[in-house]
Amino acid sequence: MEKGKGGAAAGGGGGGKLLLSTILDAKDELEERLERCVGVVTALTNGVSEREANDALNAHVCKGAPQHEEICLGLFTLVLTEPAQAQKCYRDLALVSRDGMNIVLSKINQILMEKYLKLQDSCRTQLVWLLRELVKSGVLGADGVCMTFMKQIAGGDVTAKNIWLAENVLEILTEQREWVLKSNILIAMAVYTYLRLIVDHHSTPQLQALRQKEVDFCISLLRDRFMDCFMIGRDLVRLLQNVARIPEFEQLWKDIIHNPQVLSAQFTGVLQLLQLRTSRKFLACRLTPDMETKLLFMTSRVRFGQQKRYQDWFQRQYLSTPDSQSLRCDLIRYICGVVHPSNEVLSSDVLPRWAIIGWLLTTCTSNVAASNAKLALFYDWLFFSPEKDNIMNIEPAILVMNHSMKPHPAITATLLDFMCRIIPNFYPPLEAHVRQGVFNSLTHIVEKRVLAPLAPLFDNPKLDKELRAMLREKFPEFCSSPSPPIEVKIEEPVSMEMDNHMSDKDDSCYDNAEATFSDDEEELNSKGKKREFRFHPIKEAIVEEPVDITPFLDQLDESLKDKVLLLQKGSDTEAQCEVMQEIVDQVLEDFDAEQLSILASCLQELFKAHFRGEVLPEEVTEESLEESVGKPLYLIFRNLCQMQEDNSSFSLLLDLLSELYQKQPKIGYHLLYYLKASKAAAGKMNLYESFAQATQLGDLHTCLMMDMKACQEDDVRLLCYLTPSIYTEFPDETLRSGELLNMIVAVIDSAQLQELVCHVMMGNLVMFRKDSVLNILIQSLDWETFEQYCTWQLFLAHNIPLETIIPILQHLKYKEHPEALSCLLLQLRREKPSEEMVKMVLSRPCHPDDQFTTSILRHWCIKHDDLLAEHIKSLLIKNNSLPRKRQSLRSSSSKLAQLTLEQILEHLDNLRLNLTNTKQNFFSQTPILQALQHVQASCDEAHKMKFSDLFSLAEEYEDSSSKPPKSRRKAALSSPRSRKNVAQPPNNEEESASSSASEEEETKPKPTKRKRKGSSAVGSDSD
Repeated sequence: MEKGKGGAAAGGGGGGKLLLSTILDAKDELEERLERCVGVVTALTNGVSEREANDALNAHVCKGAPQHEEICLGLFTLVLTEPAQAQKCYRDLALVSRDGMNIVLSKINQILMEKYLKLQDSCRTQLVWLLRELVKSGVLGADGVCMTFMKQIAGGDVTAKNIWLAENVLEILTEQREWVLKSNILIAMAVYTYLRLIVDHHSTPQLQALRQKEVDFCISLLRDRFMDCFMIGRDLVRLLQNVARIPEFEQLWKDIIHNPQVLSAQFTGVLQLLQLRTSRKFLACRLTPDMETKLLFMTSRVRFGQQKRYQDWFQRQYLSTPDSQSLRCDLIRYICGVVHPSNEVLSSDVLPRWAIIGWLLTTCTSNVAASNAKLALFYDWLFFSPEKDNIMNIEPAILVMNHSMKPHPAITATLLDFMCRIIPNFYPPLEAHVRQGVFNSLTHIVEKRVLAPLAPLFDNPKLDKELRAMLREKFPEFCSSPSPPIEVKIEEPVSMEMDNHMSDKDDSCYDNAEATFSDDEEELNSKGKKREFRFHPIKEAIVEEPVDITPFLDQLDESLKDKVLLLQKGSDTEAQCEVMQEIVDQVLEDFDAEQLSILASCLQELFKAHFRGEVLPEEVTEESLEESVGKPLYLIFRNLCQMQEDNSSFSLLLDLLSELYQKQPKIGYHLLYYLKASKAAAGKMNLYESFAQATQLGDLHTCLMMDMKACQEDDVRLLCYLTPSIYTEFPDETLRSGELLNMIVAVIDSAQLQELVCHVMMGNLVMFRKDSVLNILIQSLDWETFEQYCTWQLFLAHNIPLETIIPILQHLKYKEHPEALSCLLLQLRREKPSEEMVKMVLSRPCHPDDQFTTSILRHWCIKHDDLLAEHIKSLLIKNNSLPRKRQSLRSSSSKLAQLTLEQILEHLDNLRLNLTNTKQNFFSQTPILQALQHVQASCDEAHKMKFSDLFSLAEEYEDSSSKPPKSRRKAALSSPRSRKNVAQPPNNEEESASSSASEEEETKPKPTKRKRKGSSAVGSDSD
């Protein structure tokens, strides 16, 4: 028990005896179940002698499999939570277990893979103690648990808890060496794990002591059982290179190179090892389950361009310390060798592998780690053989070079330089083999059209001359003529399956900034908003093969096995539905929850066809909808709808769905479809929330967005069909951001847009609300042109006052946001101008090519001249009365609104020029002339000179005041609308023109009243 003293050192947190939790966390189901099992054991053993307790436990175990499992799990939990009783409980466990501890081993693996990070420190200590006991007892399957423990030892992490785990597992492996030697795979996995960890353990005396133990352990296994370690493949050489300066490994290297037969008669030399590709299981073992889950999530569910928050989280969690830099190699090797996305994922806009690798390279803070990361990226290139190796292992390197050329040319240059220099420098005696390996890689890349041709990459003008010369020297076959090449845009026609256009989002492919477009692409296309195309491997036609579920069947109970076989043989849907109902009934009556995963695997395999093609019937009628929800798999949904949510059967079915969801993510949107389409599910849409919380994601928003994304990729008609229900049932998840809206407008056509607009106007659908609409419209500014037009059409279908979103004007640039500007302009022309609207319009910077402000002011001049004149007068006087230095600090509803006097005058001058040679007499109105005169009296000479033509209007007004009868009548006749302004002139116009501050205050209430009146009259203009 003393071995574990380091484990609980940093104790604590709240929660149960087993898992840490906060008061906000729901009670963990696994923990609840284990506590119930402890209760059963305690009830049988409390207050009786040891012999009576043993008899009671044995008697209970004999009753059947569920009772046997209860006792085993109860005793197992007591070992973890009651250290004082651990020895006795383990002894009892060994006595009562009838399955060779299989239940316990399975539960340990589950806890290590799913709950280890939440496990109480004392329980971690006990778990290691239990592993030691299992190994001592020689329990069959303990080697698998040992490998899962090793997977939890994180690379690049020298925190106390991680070092404690590494040290304790190493002690078990060292003490039980004879047991270790019985398992070839355990030998290889242990050597691979600890060879990698040696690199991290160097900074303190304690770490150096641990490092020496790791060195001794690895050397002894490498020398005694080299051919067992040989199965690791070429990555064994990579790890041995990293520790080559340690004396013991230096000697080993001499034997590998000069005397390989000393290690094994079957070993011919280092080339033999380098030509063997490393198995995925070794590359995966150096990522903890949590790291692996997060990476797989990013490469399968995160949309390209939206990865920044996920990468930031990963960076904070795992890559924020100097020691953690060594982890980058493990991540890159894992991405290249293990993460091989399906054609479906590759053809979607899911975050590609090269973008994650680019991010890992650009955020590297250590030169040594950067060199090792580049080697990890190119490692499979060096001895690539098309017959033995996989194109997916070498694809990320070429794509990260290609896509980095525009946004990060330095990354492309350093990778190309590395590729050239590694050939002679990796291992000089094998230079010819390395050259051939790299040549094979490039040839295979061109043949498979991952990137074809390579000349635009190798001969790119952005690379310096020396590098381009070196590339031409090393790879003349892949370069164009020696004459200086022109930069080629990769835009040649390519096969339907593979598009090699440079990604439009390359600028932000590593997501250190918001998605933007490169200068080159803006030259190519001033809008810079094309659809993004990336390389996709050739999609093979789906060939229906007989489903083989034999491996799963063997693990099922006999009765369930027979039913699954019947399901497989079922000739029609009705027969399959009957069998499916029987399976569901058996699951609810008497079922081993451990078999849920196996049953889910069977169902997922049997009903693969359910998840292909479109779900929604071609013609949507009540009959066709009911027929479409009659699939056998949907019987699980039907049973769920018929249950009470607090029922244990309800939880069991949710667990089954959760298992299915892990294996087939499309089940999520199929459930949404069933809840919407089936009469049996009327009013039960909230069941989806229970389903989302039961999944591994455990979060409604994340689950809903992922399911709608999957739906968007598979069936756009279904997406539109579900949209009204999703927005209505889950407003907090859908209306607070533009994520779902973007999914919808990215794929709908004009007919589907019109259908959604009708839903909005009939009151069936609300896609915007006042508190979040402005933020969503601002988000939409980065979307495609058609997507933005759809968004504005949908917004305009809602009855939301335009003043709610008018502050968006401050974000709109005339070159970058023409879609939003044109939509807003057309909507503003329908409105009576309020002072806030006029202020926002005038706040736009003046530019000769930006006609927005002049256009809307001209329209308002024609339709609402008196109202506009009052607002402009008010704004001019307000801006003129404040000190100039305070003008930049003022704001209204938007913090960005910084209206200056000069801006107003510039816009008015543009309007004056536009109205020249027209019959419009906007500038002859008294409020405008009074305001101009007021500004002229106090502004500096520079402004007077700049706007002399504008101010001359006010001078004419001033001069004409001495002859009121003639000039005033003329002005009145020229503009009927201005008569009311002139009908009651001030007693002394001279005084009015140079009015005091108190008189200015008196003019303010008028525009305020008009503003209220104007803002309420939405859409009053017949235009």
